[in-house]
Amino acid sequence: MRVVIQRVSRARVEVDGEVTGEIGTGLVVLLGVERADTTADADYLADKTIGLRIFADGAGKMNRSLADIGGELLVVSQFTLYGDCRRGRRPSFDRAAPPDQARELYDYFVAALGRRGVNAATGVFQASMQVTLVNTGPVTLICESR
Repeated sequence: MRVVIQRVSRARVEVDGEVTGEIGTGLVVLLGVERADTTADADYLADKTIGLRIFADGAGKMNRSLADIGGELLVVSQFTLYGDCRRGRRPSFDRAAPPDQARELYDYFVAALGRRGVNAATGVFQASMQVTLVNTGPVTLICESR
């Protein structure tokens, strides 16, 4: 499982012109699921996402986590995170999980965040979405469960 985490001052996702999720200060999490992923991968990345110390403390150092600041989360499924561009010009998505497995682990990941006390706004799985965000810093990190 792979996530791209962006620290934001605000973000929103729209589907067909309708807002499906919107947050203020917090994190946008783009989530990709690989064929070999399990709920253990989702639990690991839920803990990692909430615990990453990437928000400024009083001295301006990245020393506080999402949990520390009471920030918000927006989680968006993105199978293209497993696009392999090493050969040719068209990405291969062979490593990406099939839709049923990916949806199950995406839902599990969002629920795992909730079990840890952080409710997440979301996009719509398999929909064409427009994601708007203001990345502060900018801070963008890639985390993987393996």
